Amino acid sequence: MIRHVAIIGAGFSGTLQAINLLRHDGPSATLIERAPVPGEGLAYGAAYPDHVLNVRAANMSALPDDPDHFVRWLAEKGEGDAGATFVQRVTYGAYLRDLLAKALESCGGRLKVMHGDVTDVVRSGDGARVSLADGATIDADTAVLAVGNLPPHDPPGFADAGLSDERYKSDPWDRSVPLGLSDDDTVLLIGTGLTMVDIALLLDSSGFKGRIVALSRRGLVPHRHDSPGPMFPRLAERPVAPPSELIRMVRERGDAIGWRNAVDELRPYTQAMWANGSDADRARFLRHLRPWWDVHRHRLAPSVADRLAAMQARGQLEIVAGKTISAVEDPSGIDVTWRRRGSDSPETLTAQRIINCTGPQGDLTRTTEPLLATLQQRGVIRPDPAHLGLDVDSRAQTIAADGTSNDWLYALGPMTRGAFWEIVAVPDIRQQTWNLARRLSNAQWVGWEGL
Repeated sequence: MIRHVAIIGAGFSGTLQAINLLRHDGPSATLIERAPVPGEGLAYGAAYPDHVLNVRAANMSALPDDPDHFVRWLAEKGEGDAGATFVQRVTYGAYLRDLLAKALESCGGRLKVMHGDVTDVVRSGDGARVSLADGATIDADTAVLAVGNLPPHDPPGFADAGLSDERYKSDPWDRSVPLGLSDDDTVLLIGTGLTMVDIALLLDSSGFKGRIVALSRRGLVPHRHDSPGPMFPRLAERPVAPPSELIRMVRERGDAIGWRNAVDELRPYTQAMWANGSDADRARFLRHLRPWWDVHRHRLAPSVADRLAAMQARGQLEIVAGKTISAVEDPSGIDVTWRRRGSDSPETLTAQRIINCTGPQGDLTRTTEPLLATLQQRGVIRPDPAHLGLDVDSRAQTIAADGTSNDWLYALGPMTRGAFWEIVAVPDIRQQTWNLARRLSNAQWVGWEGL
């Protein structure tokens, strides 16, 4: 019988896990967060006013059983019928904080929020003991890792280059990123995905008029959301193609119904397709096809796409395809040696600031997160075969180094993408937290499941 759950991390995944336990009349919970403000996480806590959601408000309810919840909340706050709009990420952070505050007010003491830095989780009897940096411990019947995304890895040639913190920003969400630049400077953004888009807009909003170069191996940029098109016959059942053939299938389907529709109609099936693929299939997909999938799957709000296009049109932003080789700092900046895609000749670019926009990573063998490093060193957890994050089973139980599932330690959110793939966006994570809360609350009968 589970009476108490310790949840490590109060970003979107951890906050929703705690709220769903209450909504299922499940066990009490302690939500542990090291950041000053629980309930929003990096995605919404580090956002700037110009950063908007990449999904329309109508699809952003935190509650899977109440799809209009976020739209109603917006209306209550005076936003009107905002279901079709792409609202600010800071607004969504306020929504999550409000959800948590209301849960705390009405829970009768069944949910507690603790500020602290978790250093270890060990099995203790039939449950788990969580240790904090200040020496405190929390005993629970089970623990849930909801640590969110890990910081990006250094690009090739950067890890041991001894670059200064002033010139090289390994953390794109460092608040000093847009500070201290002149209009004569060149800024290099390494990566051309969603993080690059955020930082390019931040530099523009901060008044920077200098040159911005965005570099990635293929130079692919996320596509834009368009208005919904005419109705079309959707897939009636899950495709049987393995992940390695996914792009070919989407292209063929795209010729018939449009590429946006072809990607969107797969959403109900992608987790099952990923689960049924072999390790070799998944590896081929990640190596050869993932960049194209990402730019089609994770799209930009129209207003964001328009601003990015305007920066390119006026020559402020340049997107290039290539690979970094080395980086050397001198008083004038950082000289980056790189090789353009399709060329054998190295080139040199001098930048006064470089920002790592390669996006979150999950390779446990390279992580600098102390808790995860400790758990891996002891063999409590292990990397998934594709090194996308933590290895978990279909129930979100972590898997130890010896291959056994830990029934006392679960994991949620982006760090479980190795098992579930589509688990980085709100619609997927809200369902995952809901499902786990049902199991921990012994409420599988909800919605007829388990009968």
